[in-house]
Amino acid sequence: MNEEDLRRLLTVAAEDVRPTRPAIFGWDRARRVRRARWAAGATALAVALIGGGTTALLHRAGPPPATPAHPTVSPATNGPPVQRPPATLDRTDDPLGRLGNRVGAPLSARPVDRALALLQPINPETGEAGVIRILGDDGMVRKLDVVTLAPTRDASGNEAVPLKPGSLSPDGRTAAFAQTGEVVVVDLTDAAVRRYPLAGYLEHVVWAGDRLLVGDNDTTYELDRRTGTARKLPVDPWGLVVPEPARPGDLLSLGSAEDLLAVRRFPATGGTPERRPVTSGELPPGYRLNDVYGRGWQRGNLIAQAGWTTTGSMNGAEGLALLDARTGAVTRLLDLGREDRAKACCEVLGWSADGAVLFRYDLGGLARWQPETGEVAWVARDVGGLVALPAG
Repeated sequence: MNEEDLRRLLTVAAEDVRPTRPAIFGWDRARRVRRARWAAGATALAVALIGGGTTALLHRAGPPPATPAHPTVSPATNGPPVQRPPATLDRTDDPLGRLGNRVGAPLSARPVDRALALLQPINPETGEAGVIRILGDDGMVRKLDVVTLAPTRDASGNEAVPLKPGSLSPDGRTAAFAQTGEVVVVDLTDAAVRRYPLAGYLEHVVWAGDRLLVGDNDTTYELDRRTGTARKLPVDPWGLVVPEPARPGDLLSLGSAEDLLAVRRFPATGGTPERRPVTSGELPPGYRLNDVYGRGWQRGNLIAQAGWTTTGSMNGAEGLALLDARTGAVTRLLDLGREDRAKACCEVLGWSADGAVLFRYDLGGLARWQPETGEVAWVARDVGGLVALPAG
């Protein structure tokens, strides 16, 4: 067999042998296998950790911590000490947005399970006050038709509408109204009316849990609704802070005396009240709270209060402040400026469940301020008049 025959023989023999794959394909396949194994291992580990199957790993890391019965959530605290609302506010989807709806029924025909708010409309041209409206938790607005209320007045004859920011009880089931010589209490769940005689030009009502505090020009009374008797409390009725329902013992007041703005605490057990002058606290230099108006509202150790401020070079600007009730220090300030705003435009009306301050924003509606984030947004528009939210 010569060389040419041998070459043909080898060629025919090799035709049935499939060529091997180049090395690059082998490395690629190996990488895919390793990646698949890593992914499978990671998935198995995740499943084991979630399902509790990897006992050795959990044992090595120690037993998982017990979940508390009532886990606590720490709120974000990234808001600066001085905050400002945006030029245009967004609108939040809130049940209070229905407060401006038309009346759907009288209270006598459709009592509420719980009221979310009370509104007494005021004609901006004549100043005439309308019938008080009740927004129920079902979204329907009722009119208060079971009692006719007169304006409150002082000894000099100055009048004000009967609805006050503290008129609605914390549970939204009862409303109270000061009148000259008496206090009117309405059960909103059955439209029943009860009157409590109490001498004086009464102007203020504030709920402290289930206690009802009533004030005239310079005296605060605690009314016992079971017996109709009242006792005097050594608290200024104008500066009285609406207490948190869970803390109805000690009472707080916030106001100026002898040109000194201060927080005063009146112990439930009696004794000398504590006095803490209001300081600029955490505010930058040049910012301070000068004076207050409207009712302050307590939440924990904080008081939300509207007032006039100094903001940098501007004096007399409108603002909302958070104060530490224990020290009197201002911890947050919402600077509302003073351009195009009516004086005392922005009274605080309470707290929301998530820790936002609800307040009257000019004359057009209600807004909410979240001090921990600086967010300011509309809650309700076109609700001119006096508004009362649950006192808590």
